[in-house]
Amino acid sequence: MSAALLSPDALEAALRGIGAERYHNLHPFHRALHDGKLNRGQVQAWALNRYYYQASIPAKDASLLARLPTAELRREWRRRLEDHDGDAPGTGGVARWLRLTDGLGLDRAYVESLEGLLPGTRFAVEAYVHFVRERSVLEAIASSLTELFSPTIISERVSGMLRNYDFINAETLAYFTPRLTQAPRDSDFALAYVKEHARTVEQQQAVLGALKFKCGVLWSMLDALDYAYVLPGNIPPGSFRPS
Repeated sequence: MSAALLSPDALEAALRGIGAERYHNLHPFHRALHDGKLNRGQVQAWALNRYYYQASIPAKDASLLARLPTAELRREWRRRLEDHDGDAPGTGGVARWLRLTDGLGLDRAYVESLEGLLPGTRFAVEAYVHFVRERSVLEAIASSLTELFSPTIISERVSGMLRNYDFINAETLAYFTPRLTQAPRDSDFALAYVKEHARTVEQQQAVLGALKFKCGVLWSMLDALDYAYVLPGNIPPGSFRPS
């Protein structure tokens, strides 16, 4: 049966349904991280691999920024670059993530070198960057809508990690505090854009597919971590090995 054209509100409900089913707060590795079931080395592995995702977000957003057709859209999307790259050295989300890896005892030069990445992390992140670069502007914006669900996972992650790990403190997790306001602001804009511009069945299906793809990116990153660092004996050659 072919899909029917959805109203804007029905499209939003379908997008939120994808998050309810596929967002990575449901992944066993996230549950273990939140519930204090991981050791220090496993948390280090998560932070190190997630760094590549965080550091790639500005490059992803810059590639989309170059394709946006109006100054209004470019101004809106430019804020995302400033949020992640900052407006001076040592500011922005990427710098705050490095303070997280510092706090976990990882050598900063090693983290930034990307030498310890899991192959699965590299492939997933680069697939996302290529998706945003190569797909339509509508699909690229829709793929950012995982931010609709991020305040929930951030709240879970911060409260759970502070409660369950004696090697974690509020300063270590400072990355997450601005995201509690930035992510809803960004997702409100992206959702309004998608609801306005997905006007055909084909466009709506592309939007839904883009969000499913992005959820798959985030899920597969945790799959790679779970396989390598929770199951014994599966760390790939060259990847980070906890001491």
